[in-house]
Amino acid sequence: MTEKLSDATRGPLLDPLFQTGWTLMEGRDAITKTYKFSSFVDAFGWMTRAAIWAEKWDHHPEWSNVYNKVTVVLTTHDVGGVSTQDAKLARKLDSLV
Repeated sequence: MTEKLSDATRGPLLDPLFQTGWTLMEGRDAITKTYKFSSFVDAFGWMTRAAIWAEKWDHHPEWSNVYNKVTVVLTTHDVGGVSTQDAKLARKLDSLV
């Protein structure tokens, strides 16, 4: 069962993500990052690769795409905040760039 990150586990799991551009979302327990690509096709291709992992892991991001930018929000709705699943998916999304 997935659980919301405790205060003790937040730092070790999230601090490395903050070094790669992820931030805490103001007003809710979520992390967010905007990726910028060279073109719409590159952005859409990345979203397609990301979607395959999200589906495989049954953990889906909130995201939006405007031309060459993709803004991603990760939170685990079932637990009402950030979980290990969010940290895992964030690392995977970064690796797909």
